[in-house]
Amino acid sequence: MTTLALAYAHWQQGFRGQGFWEQKLPDRSEFPTWENERRFKSDVFTFARIKYTSLAGGRGNRWQNDFPDSDWNFSFRLQQLTSMKVDPNGKVLELTDPDLFNYPFLFMNGVGSLEFSLEEAVALRRHLNNGGFLLVDDFWGEAEWARMKEQMNMVFPDREPMDLPLSHSIFHIVYDMKLKPQVPDIRTWRTGSTFETNHGGSHGDKLPHFQAYHDDNDRIVALLCHNNDLGDGWEREGENSDYFQTFSVPFSYPMGINIITYAMSH
Repeated sequence: MTTLALAYAHWQQGFRGQGFWEQKLPDRSEFPTWENERRFKSDVFTFARIKYTSLAGGRGNRWQNDFPDSDWNFSFRLQQLTSMKVDPNGKVLELTDPDLFNYPFLFMNGVGSLEFSLEEAVALRRHLNNGGFLLVDDFWGEAEWARMKEQMNMVFPDREPMDLPLSHSIFHIVYDMKLKPQVPDIRTWRTGSTFETNHGGSHGDKLPHFQAYHDDNDRIVALLCHNNDLGDGWEREGENSDYFQTFSVPFSYPMGINIITYAMSH
């Protein structure tokens, strides 16, 4: 068995998904936790989720999608499977929070109805131009891509995203991805589909795309995982063994670890 498979061998001891659909946070004791050495207190990787505004008429507070289960589970697997020292609890921040620049990695999820304020767009641009990295997950179809692209135009009016080829190092830096992963949420998978049509797009391109914004040194500063829900593979890891083995093990965790490794080493 591979190191990854061995780490997952006791998946039944993993942790059920609740996230956005629950109004109450799950019991933290149901999830693994750990303590870092005091000398690493200010030198650990922190999974920082961005709290953002959704458009009026959007599907609720979408920033909470898959939260906190995916954040906690992914942080656990990251410290388990790599040499990184990781904060077990993560962080929730607004883009206008003065502490934003203490967290080089930012995560946004369920962004199909995202609406940046000008202040947020300026803060995010400053963060990314100063060495930060943004991962965007769980938006599907042409309409949500158009919405996300419009919002990113506020952040980088002079830059265009690049659809990364499979040959890019981010797909191979730790785990060698043989194809671009596509992960649907567990509800969609149970219907026999791998494309989340509930986001409003049942026509057009249904392939996974990893759209990257680069800085002047060709470093990826923002990665937009379009037609993908990597976070559900983290959130739902203890809920269904078939879903776990089909999506979490080969796709969600390896791709997530690759992205973090790239973000923290470039």
